[in-house]
Amino acid sequence: MPIALLALAIGAFGIGTTEFVIMGLLPEVAGDFDVSIPTAGFLVTGYALGVMVGAPLMTALGTKISRKHMLMLLMALFVVGNLLSALAPAFGVMAVGRIVASFAHGAFFGIGSVVAADLVAPEKKAGAISMMFTGLTVANVVGVPLGTSIGQSLGWRTTFFLVAALGVIGLVGIAKLVPDIPKPEGVHLVHELAAFRNAQVLLAMAMTVLGFGGVFAAITYIAPMMTEVAGYADSSVTWLLVLFGLGMVGGNLLGGRFADRALMPMLYVSLGALALVLAAFTFTAHNKIAAAVSIALVGALGFATVPPLQKRVLDHAAGAPTLASAVNIGAFNLGNALSAWLGGLVISAGLGYTAPNWVGAILAGSALVLAVLSAALERRDARHRHTHDGTTRAHVAAARH
Repeated sequence: MPIALLALAIGAFGIGTTEFVIMGLLPEVAGDFDVSIPTAGFLVTGYALGVMVGAPLMTALGTKISRKHMLMLLMALFVVGNLLSALAPAFGVMAVGRIVASFAHGAFFGIGSVVAADLVAPEKKAGAISMMFTGLTVANVVGVPLGTSIGQSLGWRTTFFLVAALGVIGLVGIAKLVPDIPKPEGVHLVHELAAFRNAQVLLAMAMTVLGFGGVFAAITYIAPMMTEVAGYADSSVTWLLVLFGLGMVGGNLLGGRFADRALMPMLYVSLGALALVLAAFTFTAHNKIAAAVSIALVGALGFATVPPLQKRVLDHAAGAPTLASAVNIGAFNLGNALSAWLGGLVISAGLGYTAPNWVGAILAGSALVLAVLSAALERRDARHRHTHDGTTRAHVAAARH
């Protein structure tokens, strides 16, 4: 794999850290600004909404410049957002800083996926995408726990200064290591928008929303589930999340490796197994060891879907894949927000802290149904093309005689 992927992975590590580390620092931030925890929670919600809005907006604005220069601008925006958060004199200013940083998120992963795929041979594209996303998964194993610990001991502002420094390293790495691959000639915003008329692109995005939504339905409420149901101490939640992150790292790498060999079978296996594990998690959550294994499996199976789904969007938006790729990153965050809301509904309905697991299982199962439908439509279209080509050749042959 090209060393340029390392620069993309470093940027992904910084983005992944800033996205999730705030969850562990909410009490410190709330106390510093004298706001409630629910109010401080807007820093999480606002970031997710910023990713959904920023992904298509920043990608559209970047259609006039090269992908390398757009990646550099996005990392600069990320640095500015985190510095604004670190220096914020008031809660509102920090919220703005979070949103500024979030605007870099979706476009970076969307454009980065296209660049990563262009750096390697066609049969290695999913593997290259997974290498870039390794930065995001490793952030959950190393960056988030370390950033939380530093923020709790040295102050949360220190964490955001360090994340900004990571952004600077990523920016320099992209400038030095990523080649300036020319954009395809004649590709404009109208061509990028045309990709959304492709049913396969829309189906892949729907699978992203539902499949990864299944993961976050369970993980959003992992703390009360593990402390109230499994019987873990509050202090154990951190290492359980590290376990989830380790699963994400392994699943991401396996997903990239096997998607290059058999993309749709990889999706069938990962989505089907994810639905089963989430359904079983309702019962395994009552046992400490079984619950820990389930958490790791949810992380692995959930992130095993990321490289194949991202590659499927790139394949079916061929010629103008950048905007579709970025919007698919926004679809992950849409799935996160949707599943967290649905999980909260079932808990509020009195169904217990394990009820979100059933929500996740239904979402993942729905994604599997869409995957089967997508493959069926693809086979039907292939048969129609084959029949049409055969008929055309027959007419040409007849005309010659």
